[in-house]
Amino acid sequence: MAAAAAASGATAAVESVVVVHNVAKRHNVGTLARSATAFGVAEVVVVGRRDVSAFGSHGSTSHLRFRHFTSLATACAYLKDERACDICGVEITDDALPVTAHPFRRSTAFLFGNEGTGLSQKECEVCDFFVYIPQYGGGTASLNVTVAASIVLHHFGVWAGFPERSREGSKFVVAEKPKGQSRGLYCSDSIEDVIEERKARRENACDIFEENGSSHPQESNGLGMMFTD
Repeated sequence: MAAAAAASGATAAVESVVVVHNVAKRHNVGTLARSATAFGVAEVVVVGRRDVSAFGSHGSTSHLRFRHFTSLATACAYLKDERACDICGVEITDDALPVTAHPFRRSTAFLFGNEGTGLSQKECEVCDFFVYIPQYGGGTASLNVTVAASIVLHHFGVWAGFPERSREGSKFVVAEKPKGQSRGLYCSDSIEDVIEERKARRENACDIFEENGSSHPQESNGLGMMFTD
C-alpha cells in the first residue's frame, strides 16, 4: 500500500479534510463524522450554522478535530492558505473524474453536496476538481451523502497509503479518547440526540433509501461547543 501511494505522488504529510456546508439533514453530520474517523480524516470544517447533530457518531466525535467558519469564503481561504489543500467537490459534473481513478495530488478537502440538490453553483466555483462514484445498477440516481462520503474517503485513504488500523476479533481497535485537548472537543449523547434519532427513524420508516432534502425543526445539541474558530 505504501509503495503504491509513493508511486502516485502521495507523501506521509498528506491529509484529508471534510467540509460540511449546506447539509439539509443535520443528523447526517454525526454519521459522516463516524466515517471520517474510520478513514483517517484530519479535521472536519463546518461552515455556517453550528447547530448540527452528533446523532449517529457513536462517540467518534471525540476523536475528531472540528473547526467552524461563518462563510464558505473564509473556510476556503483557511484550507488553501493554511492547510495547502486542494478542494474536491463530490458531484457528477461534465469534468468529474471517477474516484476509482484516484485523481489526487496532495492533501484534499472534500466538499459534499446537499442531499436533495447537490453542490450549488457557489460551491462548485470554489472546487479545484470533482470526483464522482461510478454506479453499476439502475435502481437509484444517487447515494446518501454519508454513504458517498464513506466511499470517497476510503479511496483517498488507499491512495494516500494511510496505515490500516489494527483489529481485535471481528472489529477494529478503538483508540482511547484524547486527553488534554482544548475545550469543546468533546460531545456526548443527550436528550436532543434521542429526539434526532426518533425523527430519523420516522423518516426512514417512510423511505430509508431516499434523501428528499426536507428540513424539520430540531433542537440544537452540544456539538456547537466542539468547534475551534
